Amino acid sequence: MFNFDLNYIIAFFFGVLVLYILAKLLYVPMRIVLRFLGNTVTGGLLLALFNMVGPIWGLQIGLNVITAVIIGLMGIPGIVLLLILQHITL
Repeated sequence: MFNFDLNYIIAFFFGVLVLYILAKLLYVPMRIVLRFLGNTVTGGLLLALFNMVGPIWGLQIGLNVITAVIIGLMGIPGIVLLLILQHITL
């Protein structure tokens, strides 16, 4: 039948333990990365839509590194913040 050696059983459970520890360690950073990616995509799509419709009202947000980082970190509130800052400086 099955001839399981004690070393194989110990190695299997050690492997499962290592996978469990890695999953616990990577769960929080992965959640942060996925949230950042979601904010970036949502903010980028809304910024593109806003830049298509905004010129009707005389509003437009330029796309550069600083605005991309603000939108990537904050998402939709980042676009509102950029609009407020643009309104204040004009």
